[in-house]
Amino acid sequence: MITIDLERLPLFPGARVLDIGCGTGRHACAIHATRQGIVVAADIKITDLVETRRRLRFHDQTGCHRGGRWAVSAADITRLPFSDESFDLVICSEVLEHIPDDRKALTELARVLKTGRPIVVSVPRFYVEKICWHLSDAYHREPGGHIRIYSRKRLIRRLESAGFAPGRHHYAHSLHAPYWWLKCLVGVDRTDVAIVNGYHRFLTWEIMKKPMLVCAAGYLLNPVLGKSLVVYAVRRGW
Repeated sequence: MITIDLERLPLFPGARVLDIGCGTGRHACAIHATRQGIVVAADIKITDLVETRRRLRFHDQTGCHRGGRWAVSAADITRLPFSDESFDLVICSEVLEHIPDDRKALTELARVLKTGRPIVVSVPRFYVEKICWHLSDAYHREPGGHIRIYSRKRLIRRLESAGFAPGRHHYAHSLHAPYWWLKCLVGVDRTDVAIVNGYHRFLTWEIMKKPMLVCAAGYLLNPVLGKSLVVYAVRRGW
């Protein structure tokens, strides 16, 4: 499930790309598939890094993405183990809402990104997330869960204060918003609700098969129902 728009990213051979908070490597694998640049997939969770490495190795072994270069790194977003201006592009997708000190995290991302180069940040959309919080305390109170809700203005202010110049934005994953509302309504930990399980199978089918009409419907609904807010910015000179 890719949140960012790869078409908007200025990838080029030799570009160093940091996917911070990579999870199980969805964006790292997508960048690797372009055969452009060197992808560094970083996360604080070792189990996620193990899965990311497995997926990247699988792509190399099957030959479908051969030609790209990659690495994985255990890293705390507020104390990144990289030198100043190490990267040509930073991807930070669905991470900041988990971080207690998001200002420090963004300052670190600005430090490791080259001047004039882009960063892409995505967070849960304000009103979609607000409904989830209203429906379920468990949704946001579990360890490692979401600790804040961003409006677009709030995220832009955070980016600007960290030294970024925000530009375009869009919304993504409109078909996922109702799924999370349903889960919050019936209980986020329940696995015995037929309508929720059926919706999950539908989303899995949509992600894997990418049917044209369903994808088109999701794209058209993104501006009003998109679950994720995606903002593109560049690092200003200090």
